[in-house]
Amino acid sequence: MRGISGFPYATLWEWRRTISELYAEVRSLDPVEGWHRWRRVRDRLFRDHPQSPLAPRERAPPSCLTYFEYDPSLRFAVDLDEVGDATTGTIAAAADDVVTLVPFARTRGLEQALGAELTLFWIEGYGGGVFLPFGDQTNGRESFGGGRYLLDTIKGADLGWTGEGRIVLDFNFAYHPSCAYADRWVCPLTPPRNRLERAIRAGERL
Repeated sequence: MRGISGFPYATLWEWRRTISELYAEVRSLDPVEGWHRWRRVRDRLFRDHPQSPLAPRERAPPSCLTYFEYDPSLRFAVDLDEVGDATTGTIAAAADDVVTLVPFARTRGLEQALGAELTLFWIEGYGGGVFLPFGDQTNGRESFGGGRYLLDTIKGADLGWTGEGRIVLDFNFAYHPSCAYADRWVCPLTPPRNRLERAIRAGERL
C-alpha cells in the first residue's frame, strides 16, 4: 500500500491540514513568537513538501522565502461593518479563470494607519470561506504584483479574534498566493476596492 506521497490530492489535503494546525498554534502564542513559528513551518513546507509551488531549484535552504521584518504597528484588532453593496461578483484569477465572491463586511479600524478600510469576501461554493486579499504600493516591486492574502479560511489562514469579538489582522502574516511562484497555480487576484495607496512593508516579500 502506498503512503500519502503517492496520491496528489492526499498530499494537498495534508498540506492544508498542516496550515490549519499551524494557524491554530500561532493563535495561542505571543505574536512575534507565533510569527517566527509561522515562518519556520512555511519554509519547511515550501522546501520539502510534494505540494510546494516552488520548483526544486528554488528550494535553497535554510530559507526559501523572504519576509519584511516584524512590525508590531501593523497588527490590528478591528471591528466589522456591513457593506453597503453586497452584490455577488467575480474576481480575476490567474490562467484566465474567475472566482465568485460575495462582499459581506468592511473593516473598521484600519483607515487611520493604512489610509483605507478593507472588504472581506465570502467565497461561494461548497462550504464557502472568508477571504481577505489586499494590494499596496509594494506590489510589483517588493511583493507580488497581484497582491497578498491575509485571510483564507478555506486554507486555514485565520488568526482569529479577540475576547471582545474584534478580528485580528496582522499584516506581518501577509503571504503570496501560489500563482506568485508558478504559472500552474490558479489564484484570485486583489480587487480594486482592496488596493491600498500606502506601502505595507510587512509579511512575505519577493
